[in-house]
Amino acid sequence: MRGPRVLILSAGVGEGHELPARVLATELRHRAPGAEVEVADGLAAMGRAMTAVGEGGMRATFGLDRMHWVFDLQYLVFARLAPTRALGQWLMHRVSGGRLERFVRERRPDVVVSTHPAVTEGLARLRRAGRLEMPTVSAITDLAALRYWASRGIDVHLLTHPESGDEVRRIAGPATRIVPVHGLTDPAFLDPPSPEEARRALGLPGAGGVVAVSGGGWGVGDLVGAVRAALEVPGVGAVLCLCGRNDALRASLQGELAGERRARILGFVERMVDVMAAADVLVHSTAGLTVLEAWMLGCRPISYGWGVGHVRLNNRAFRRFGLADVVASEPELRAAIARALAAPRVVRVEEFARLPAASQVVLELTAAGRESLAARA
Repeated sequence: MRGPRVLILSAGVGEGHELPARVLATELRHRAPGAEVEVADGLAAMGRAMTAVGEGGMRATFGLDRMHWVFDLQYLVFARLAPTRALGQWLMHRVSGGRLERFVRERRPDVVVSTHPAVTEGLARLRRAGRLEMPTVSAITDLAALRYWASRGIDVHLLTHPESGDEVRRIAGPATRIVPVHGLTDPAFLDPPSPEEARRALGLPGAGGVVAVSGGGWGVGDLVGAVRAALEVPGVGAVLCLCGRNDALRASLQGELAGERRARILGFVERMVDVMAAADVLVHSTAGLTVLEAWMLGCRPISYGWGVGHVRLNNRAFRRFGLADVVASEPELRAAIARALAAPRVVRVEEFARLPAASQVVLELTAAGRESLAARA
């Protein structure tokens, strides 16, 4: 008998989508050594039009940190306003539904998992129409603004934030199963180094506060302002500025902050667990998994520098649930950093480790998927 067959659909629009796909694939292979696991670009599977809109459009606005009004308008039209959202979803299905269906059927998976909201919506439409028999799963890595992430027709919604459950239920309805999980972030966060060990690994001073400033995988937001604000806060001994894969930004900041010995300008960091364990405070611009990772390790998160589109709604949720401070100016940021440095470090690793593993939930669905494929055959 063959092993479980799982298709994971992601998209090349940031680590918030690609990292969960990679981690889940690795964990599935570990739990079920005979499993056939494929990770593919879901937007590409939906066709060139979807790639142009979903990936090219994001890179041109979100990724290049420009034309914020365009990104805001797109989000308003396609996600927040019900009539235009429904029209956009219908057009997306008309243009890409057949391609996505063929792509999935060719691979005959027992379960399909999506880590990208547009792909999730495409799968949900096919499932509701009876055009896909196997179970579908949405792996949700944002806290709020969950249109497309959550949809009727998706069998299971996996949450990185348990607080997202009510919003998912409102959108997806009573039939879906909602499961808060671990296993969509780097597993190193379940066994992190101590702050002292992490600081030694990064060559940071043992004394003084450490502030990490992050613009996500694409390096967006007011990183310069955040670094300067952090350096002005009494007691800060080091500032780590994470530019992601934005090499131009990294070079620019290295020149601009060349005389500041306490500031270290870094590119893409493979071991974010060391950064979050070493830092006392995270200043982050784009919501998502980075805030969750900081929260897990007791690094106090502050959202600053890019309150656009879905990030604006996530900022409201951060405030509502008390998961992160949210500020809009450098003076507010300085005050928030000072408050965070004075607050105790609360590590929540055990709390997250007690949640079900995402890979286990997916594997439990494969039996139902095999039955569906057998019935169709």
